[in-house]
Amino acid sequence: MADAATALKIKELDQETQKTMRKLFTGERGGFVRIGPKGYLVTERYKEMAADIYNMEIRPDDVWVVTYARSGTTWTQELVWMVANDLDYKTSKAIVLPERFPFLEHAMMLYPSLKQEILEEKNNDPHVKKVLELFSEPFAKPLASTPSPRFIKSHLPISLLSPKLLDAKVVYVARDPRDAAVSFWHMGSSLRTISFDGDFKTYWNLFIKDLLYWTPFFEHLKEAWEQRNNPNLLFIFYEELQKDLKGVVHRVADFLGKTYTEEQIIELCDHLNFKNFKTNPAVNSDLLRDIGLVHNKHEFIRKGKTGGWRDYFDEEMTAQADKWMEVNLRDTDLRFPH
Repeated sequence: MADAATALKIKELDQETQKTMRKLFTGERGGFVRIGPKGYLVTERYKEMAADIYNMEIRPDDVWVVTYARSGTTWTQELVWMVANDLDYKTSKAIVLPERFPFLEHAMMLYPSLKQEILEEKNNDPHVKKVLELFSEPFAKPLASTPSPRFIKSHLPISLLSPKLLDAKVVYVARDPRDAAVSFWHMGSSLRTISFDGDFKTYWNLFIKDLLYWTPFFEHLKEAWEQRNNPNLLFIFYEELQKDLKGVVHRVADFLGKTYTEEQIIELCDHLNFKNFKTNPAVNSDLLRDIGLVHNKHEFIRKGKTGGWRDYFDEEMTAQADKWMEVNLRDTDLRFPH
């Protein structure tokens, strides 16, 4: 395990790359940096919170969902929260998921200048101001006073989180990178904190060159895969959620020490069924849209498909993806279920 100085070492991007990135990601107000020995790409603002996140006190009853972006994170958060909280449908419908299960590093993408812009657009609406505070202030310090059990979401790799992370329960979700990239492109084009201005092919080429948020992708996954036998980490695939939701619910329940009847499991699977999940305002992006963080046409819960990447890849990109995946999986037995 690297010491804090090594784990949090910052490397600036060269000026030309930074300039190109700023043109493409028009929602990013500060630029990008790389952090740690593997050079994970984060925003300039992340430097303000990196040490607080790395030095967070971990509680044994914390429950974390850690993923690369657009890997079934929201779906898994709701599943995990419901299982851990004795299938409390009433609270899950009354309190939006970002409040029940906060996104640890979200503030790295929401700069004060954008926050002020939105407030002016919304005439300093008190509700909008309250929600923007929730999304724009670093979570690590407020979480110190949050009552247990805490539920925390992060897209950061394990090496940028606390070295004691696995004293807590961690559910890690992996997804075929081609599908994750398509989903991330749709979201990145619509979120005002990102506002990617380019086509999918451009986005894909940034992805495989480790020039998207939280990349390099395969290093992110491998860090978790190496811990898959740790009793405090449950490694699941998005494709398993798609093909055998009931089976994954059973695995999560076992992992969290919960027991439910078959009828309760079936009811939860219905709650999590994609069609029901997509229209559930407590987990969809209605909140983000209402406060002006997403463009009106964006669907946060989009299609939930596996293999949908084929609609976006030409022959050249398909061959490129095959080679990229082959090279990056060469030194590991990690394989995506297809």
